[in-house]
Amino acid sequence: MAKTRSELREKCMIILYQWDLFKKNNDLIDEIIHNNIDVENTFVKDIVYGVINKQEEIDELANKYMTDWSINRIDKTGAAILRMGIFELQYTDTPEVVVINEAVELAKKYSDESVRKIINAVLDKVSKNEID
Repeated sequence: MAKTRSELREKCMIILYQWDLFKKNNDLIDEIIHNNIDVENTFVKDIVYGVINKQEEIDELANKYMTDWSINRIDKTGAAILRMGIFELQYTDTPEVVVINEAVELAKKYSDESVRKIINAVLDKVSKNEID
């Protein structure tokens, strides 16, 4: 049965979280993806590899819109969600409202309220100030 985009985003978040736990070992990423999703999925690979390849730019943008925080200071799950959201806002055609809503929903499930608020605020600022 095909997974929804929401379910696939959750898989992306889990994969990026695990990748971060394994100290960003690029040699393991294909195995992590394979272990987390039972079919070949272009959407998952595009998001995961996109975040990995653009992480420096994504983190810089996230930090630009955080006050008294940095992306490295929030929990790894929240960081994965925020990175995915910024990647989708910057590099995909997914509507901004969808990206923000999906990220906030994931944050409600996996992060505490303060991290959810940070994710929501940063994505809102990125969408208003960085998107053409």
